[in-house]
Amino acid sequence: MSPVARVAFVERSRTPDDGTAAEGTLHDRLLDQWGAAIVDGAIAPGDRLPVPDLDSQRPSRTVTREVTRVLEAMGLVTVKRKVGATVNPRRLWNIYDPRVIEWRLRGPGRGRTLHELSELRACVEPMAAQLAASHADQDHWAKLTRAAIDMVANADRADGPDYLRADETFHRTLLEASGNAMFAALGDVIASVLSGRTRHELMPRKADEKALRLHGDVAALIRRGDAEGARHAMDWIVDESDRAIEQMTRKDSESSVRTADEESSDS
Repeated sequence: MSPVARVAFVERSRTPDDGTAAEGTLHDRLLDQWGAAIVDGAIAPGDRLPVPDLDSQRPSRTVTREVTRVLEAMGLVTVKRKVGATVNPRRLWNIYDPRVIEWRLRGPGRGRTLHELSELRACVEPMAAQLAASHADQDHWAKLTRAAIDMVANADRADGPDYLRADETFHRTLLEASGNAMFAALGDVIASVLSGRTRHELMPRKADEKALRLHGDVAALIRRGDAEGARHAMDWIVDESDRAIEQMTRKDSESSVRTADEESSDS
């Protein structure tokens, strides 16, 4: 690791992002710090994992070994005898792992990561809605309808936890209702888009009225067996989400630039 990267890693270790790892166990904190450092490039491909430094606390060899195994399972590192753990190039990562997604969202490429996730949604969710019109059962209909109602009930607090919970329930249920096990397995990935928007303040305070109505329409269309109608409505929902993310990300970026310029002029 280069000297600059090593300084960045140590600073990250001592000041966990948003308190994410501050209250966790040494295992959780080390996993978070090593994982985030790998994903944002502070520890580059081919580098060895650095010596842990958690506010002067030294994890045991057992903890270090367990964390390394988790990173290996994610494809972030390769472990070889007499060599230790070295960081893998991105093409070997399990980019669908929710923790990898979260580390990417905390990095400088947040906007791009969210856009990639939105592109995945655009390929999957409209088809899931179409399939659900044939495969959904009464339990799925009830969950979809209840979630859509809960979203409306919390529409004036769309950036809050209750709205997020209802939104996640709706989309997870949609994937399950498709009858496609591959789609259903993407529930955590799709939820990462929704939770990522909320966590990183990329959700508007008030939900888009048309998007709210269309969530209810999707539930009703699936219940009626209208495959094309459900697919069309879900197409619009996913497109609206991607547009909103792009707009909010652009505003966030412009705000950061203005803040940097103001700080530079003050100094």
